[in-house]
Amino acid sequence: MLSLQRRGFIRKGLQLASLPLIYPLAHAEKFFVERNNLKLSLNAYSFNAALSEGTLQLEKLFDYCAKEGFAAVDLTAYYIPEYPEVPSDGQLYGIKKMAHHRGLHISGTGVRNDFTLSDPKLLKQEIDLVKNWVVAAAKLGAPVVRVFAGPRLKAGESWEEKVEFVIRACKECASFAAGYGVIVALQNHNEFVQSAAQVDYIMERVDEDWFGLVLDIGSYSQHDPYEEISKNIRHAVNWQLKENVNHFGTQKPVDLKRLIALIRESNYQGYLPIETLGPGDPFEKVSGFLARVQEAMG
Repeated sequence: MLSLQRRGFIRKGLQLASLPLIYPLAHAEKFFVERNNLKLSLNAYSFNAALSEGTLQLEKLFDYCAKEGFAAVDLTAYYIPEYPEVPSDGQLYGIKKMAHHRGLHISGTGVRNDFTLSDPKLLKQEIDLVKNWVVAAAKLGAPVVRVFAGPRLKAGESWEEKVEFVIRACKECASFAAGYGVIVALQNHNEFVQSAAQVDYIMERVDEDWFGLVLDIGSYSQHDPYEEISKNIRHAVNWQLKENVNHFGTQKPVDLKRLIALIRESNYQGYLPIETLGPGDPFEKVSGFLARVQEAMG
């Protein structure tokens, strides 16, 4: 016999099915599924040095991801030729095909930007950069473009003043991205944004359907990181799972079982990109961390 909760869920679904298909169906797509649909992706920044120096080509990176069993690659735009300019459609489609032939999706991309700039002309350049890569992301098949808020405050600067520039820029970019089916996602990067409360402040004021959070587990430095993750997980549309959390300014190995439990208790669905940092062979570091994440996921 179906539970009352499940009967109510099915009844609600039948009622929705009887409505005309009008877009958007609902603000921010509130839904619930009984089991998390989670897939592991690799954040290409794990190979930052090799990709930046040209000693590792995207084709070889994709080969490695396929061999290791990743479902996708989070392909930061820095590693696409001609960045910050957007390359030709032929190059973008070639990357998309290269990933597809290896059974990989591109789970997201991202740019370097600064939305805290008060100069209107300079800020417009940053917004235009994001918009250009939103269009590129749509061509790559990437559902998310990661953006930053900006750098840490300098002496005498006001967070409350600077955040207004960030909010306006994020709103404009997310509104634009809606026309391309791409989500603009702010990463909490322990620079301008350092706490769950600051994330909430921005999210609630941007308030766009096509805006979300790249939840960086290693960038909460002011409070207990797991409590901060719990507070922000409702905004997450993508992640950066790192080897360490920032525990009140001290790097500590992530408790993967605790983290995965938090994710499973939430209603997050989708990709979990992993990222390794620091010295050492990135192939060995990624393979080792991937094995630990997989074990924690069961």
